[in-house]
Amino acid sequence: ENRAWLLEQVNDNAVVAVVSFVAIYAAIVALSVPGAAVLTIAGGFLFGTAFGALYAVIGATLGAIGIFLFVKAGLGDALRARAGSTVDRLRTGFHEDALGYLLFLRLLPVFPFFVVNLAAAVLGVPLRTFAFATVIGIIPGSLVYSSIGNGLGLIIGNEMKADLSAIFAPEIFLPLLGLALLSLAP
Repeated sequence: ENRAWLLEQVNDNAVVAVVSFVAIYAAIVALSVPGAAVLTIAGGFLFGTAFGALYAVIGATLGAIGIFLFVKAGLGDALRARAGSTVDRLRTGFHEDALGYLLFLRLLPVFPFFVVNLAAAVLGVPLRTFAFATVIGIIPGSLVYSSIGNGLGLIIGNEMKADLSAIFAPEIFLPLLGLALLSLAP
């Protein structure tokens, strides 16, 4: 019943729902608050796999650009001094090939998302490179997490029994398999 009500609200207020979701997502990322994966799952639950992933990518990219610009505008020196060895480990990769290295870090989350945002700003990655690599690099993970949310929505909508057997439904199992493959890549 709650799922039906939520989907009805999203349908009846589509623009408000999308703008609110993207704004909340951007704020979470800009403030470096953990929980973006849960929001992406919620996006899949509310908007379906493709649109949930799209809105998550937009929100994450806007939030990442926001914190990136904020750090570049004035916090770079202070963060550089406090970050120490974490930024030093990323420095070589960013200086040799900023786009390739940033794509690698986005596709295979070796470092937390917010650390990459801050390090890229502190180490002088150009905004265009940062934005492009962020958009492209987070698409696969966003699709996987959004697909999990969509699958959960389908299971709830079909009133399947809520037990561990639900994990083996293709709507859940295939995205989880995709997530496992992404995590093995590093």
